[in-house]
Amino acid sequence: MDFGRVITAMVTPFDENLQVNWEQVEPLINYLIEEQQSDSLVICGTTGEAPTLSDDEKLKLIELSVRYAGGRCKIIAGTGSNDTAHTIHFSRKVEKLGVDALLIVAPYYNRPSQEGLYQHFKAVAESVQVSIMLYNVPGRTGVNLDAETTIRLSQIPNIVATKDCANTDQLTRILNDAAPNFLVYSGDDSSALPALAVGCQGIISVASHVIGKEMQSMIKYYLEGNIQQAAELHRKLHPVFTGIFRVPSPAPIKHALALKGIQTGGVRLPLVRVSEQEGQFIQSLFV
Repeated sequence: MDFGRVITAMVTPFDENLQVNWEQVEPLINYLIEEQQSDSLVICGTTGEAPTLSDDEKLKLIELSVRYAGGRCKIIAGTGSNDTAHTIHFSRKVEKLGVDALLIVAPYYNRPSQEGLYQHFKAVAESVQVSIMLYNVPGRTGVNLDAETTIRLSQIPNIVATKDCANTDQLTRILNDAAPNFLVYSGDDSSALPALAVGCQGIISVASHVIGKEMQSMIKYYLEGNIQQAAELHRKLHPVFTGIFRVPSPAPIKHALALKGIQTGGVRLPLVRVSEQEGQFIQSLFV
């Protein structure tokens, strides 16, 4: 399974009443593929405000995304939760929609042991045929999917990749000992280039909504051996990588999209729109 180098964790477009703006889904997907050069899209991830979407909204959004992408990029659907039974139930439904993979987050709040994490992902993987990408984001879940557990899980045939927001030490340990062809993606925009340097496949990004082309160029420079150019571009983009997370995501990236004329609306509570001052800061990143 080749998901490419730059995967965008897509926002969910809302209207003025914070209902899903179904008419804006296709233009957003076209923009991300054609203008920002996304190789794959994650639908209904954290950036897509999955915790505040109903299962029916998720199913429709995933179905439309598969249709509108039309094979131009891979579609990865977020179906994980902190309830193994519900994750299995929902993953089976989503599998039928023709997605290329499922993104399964480490169970949050419960804080399971490493054995509990292993058994959770194993049970989900065995319940479906579609490829699975693990998602480790300790800052949000309260638990780290350790390198050793990821390595064990990589031996399960349809667990083919991981999105890991841990440090490069953990990424390196996974890369050293995971199953052959197991793909490792960084989930931290500012670590895109360092992650490539230790052997990661690429980045699952929020910033790529607005600087995806530049990120592709940075990666291309690196892969072609133009290390200095890649490093210079990384440094140039770094304020955006970090600045769009100064307040809770995805409010900043939705504001940045609006500055580019891409309307994706506000965010659902408990998130709130950026303030005027925060909006001015975000605008300054692109001047």
